[in-house]
Amino acid sequence: MLNQPRYTVLATASLLMIGSPAGAAESSGEAVYAKYCASCHDQTGARIPARSALMNLSPARILRTLDFGAMMSIAYPIRRDEREAVARFLGHGPEDAPPPPSAFCQTDVPIMNGAAKASWAGWSPDASNARFQDTENAGLTASDIPNLRLKWAYAFAGDVTAFGAPAILNGTLFTGSAGGTVQALDGKTGCIHWLYQANGPVRSGMAVVRENGRTTLVFSDQNGWTHAVDAKTGKPRWRKRPEEHEATRLTGTPAEFNGVVFVPAASWEETRSIDPEYPCCTFRGSITAMRASDGAVLWKTYLVDQPKRTGKTAAGTPTFGPSGAGVWSRPTVDPARGLLYVTTGDNYSHPATTTSDAVMALNVKTGQIVWSHQMTPADVYNSACGAKAVNCPANNGPDYDFGSSAVLVRTMAGKDILLAGQKSGVVYAFDPDQDGKLLWQTRVGRGGTNGGVQWGMATDGRRLYAAVSDVVRLPPPPGAAGDASHPVGPVGNATLAPDKGGGITALDLITGEKLWSAPAQACAPPRPGCSPAQPGAVTAIPGVVFSGSMDGHIRAFSTAGGQTLWDFDTEKDFTTVNGAPAHGGSLDGAGPVVAGGMVFVNSGYPRFGGAPGNVLLAFGVN
Repeated sequence: MLNQPRYTVLATASLLMIGSPAGAAESSGEAVYAKYCASCHDQTGARIPARSALMNLSPARILRTLDFGAMMSIAYPIRRDEREAVARFLGHGPEDAPPPPSAFCQTDVPIMNGAAKASWAGWSPDASNARFQDTENAGLTASDIPNLRLKWAYAFAGDVTAFGAPAILNGTLFTGSAGGTVQALDGKTGCIHWLYQANGPVRSGMAVVRENGRTTLVFSDQNGWTHAVDAKTGKPRWRKRPEEHEATRLTGTPAEFNGVVFVPAASWEETRSIDPEYPCCTFRGSITAMRASDGAVLWKTYLVDQPKRTGKTAAGTPTFGPSGAGVWSRPTVDPARGLLYVTTGDNYSHPATTTSDAVMALNVKTGQIVWSHQMTPADVYNSACGAKAVNCPANNGPDYDFGSSAVLVRTMAGKDILLAGQKSGVVYAFDPDQDGKLLWQTRVGRGGTNGGVQWGMATDGRRLYAAVSDVVRLPPPPGAAGDASHPVGPVGNATLAPDKGGGITALDLITGEKLWSAPAQACAPPRPGCSPAQPGAVTAIPGVVFSGSMDGHIRAFSTAGGQTLWDFDTEKDFTTVNGAPAHGGSLDGAGPVVAGGMVFVNSGYPRFGGAPGNVLLAFGVN
């Protein structure tokens, strides 16, 4: 007998009403449609669905398409309240059907009933963000890797992006999705224990909080909400906005320490700036310390000062600054020193600050900034620059954010080192015992707006492994409309060079010396959305480092010399355990997760020109 579906799903109407921060102005869906949508959807064209077709969709489906679906590149400048308004205005169709009863776990498959060692909590197995799993917890050795086989596939129904960062607890997998659904799945079979609907796309991983015999998952969504749910039941404990700015975007996994979660905040404002009427820019990156039991704010640290009006654009729109310095990744907890390390993004508008493109240390109890080192001064950039629009600041760029977490590691010699990889293509090492004194820096890639180290490195205590994106966009084909902010191609993709970008490098932790480099493999055959770039986070176990690529391949490399041990092409159709259609695509964002003899990989990422996809893949050897 099957369990009754054990899930918590917010009603669609409520989801559309609570997505915006308190006090947001009510938007007219009809006006939003006229401004952004009518010029295409009120016309007749073979590739563009007419307004009448859109009215057959549900509001939730339309909203999901705007958030991270086929229309995401067009929707970048549209505020959240405007997206919700146009979804309500257009959508009159039925809601999507829930998963069939056969997709849910049977009563003899209890949740979190596996071995405790079959775990990967949050962005990394521990607070160091090293993305390294030892042999006992990995349940795999280097000799097992060539024998990995696909065990099951799970479809994120209706999505075109698979970017959630999975967590594994005692054999149960928890992951978010572009559609905003958080899934609790059995790690061995992929059956569903429960589903929870967040307020928007969930890219962040799960902070795991264990208190009084209860396990709570804390995660964030891309519309600015942080959620706490019971890990066993999926029932909500609390839901709050740590930052009230309309354009708040929460992508980084919260860090946890002593019953407190530290929530990093970044922003959609960088892309809002494409709209010439948008007053750029007022968002301030921040870290918020929240009590895990009830979400109460214990302290909050902004990383730039309160913005002030600075003038106006050539179009007459007011300008503001300073802004930006968002935190895209999970903070790194250093219990021994009582510090929290964060890496920051660029400024969106002038004046430039000394806290953008920086590695910083905050007091874990108070949030006070203890030290800060800026690696790229005066990096003021927003998406209007790619579009050559009026909100682009003067003397802009080079857009060298830190998108990946700092990594705290103890070397084999017993010395602690703090490591950070930047979009510039440079990796830095700092001494946490000397207020972050720079120890060495090594270039591992060319770097660029979509280049360098993007989402995460890994270390085994002997070597550091850093993959780079360095994706190359080709000019739009003749007659095609497109630019850096509105790229062309399938699902809004740019045309990518099939033979440029990517590569993975191993560095000596003590000296920063390059020990080996494995070059990227060109797309074969070249095809839309295909690039050898490797922007996703990498993952290591003893003897092996895993890295995904925008060509859809997940590969395992020997840590001794970079030889390829295993290669699986995910860009294909899959039969899924939940019965929904699934296809793999580019690999980006959260890297593979290894626990309990299994390797879990999300496939599908069209946002920066890659191939769409909507599948979670589980590999094993038994």
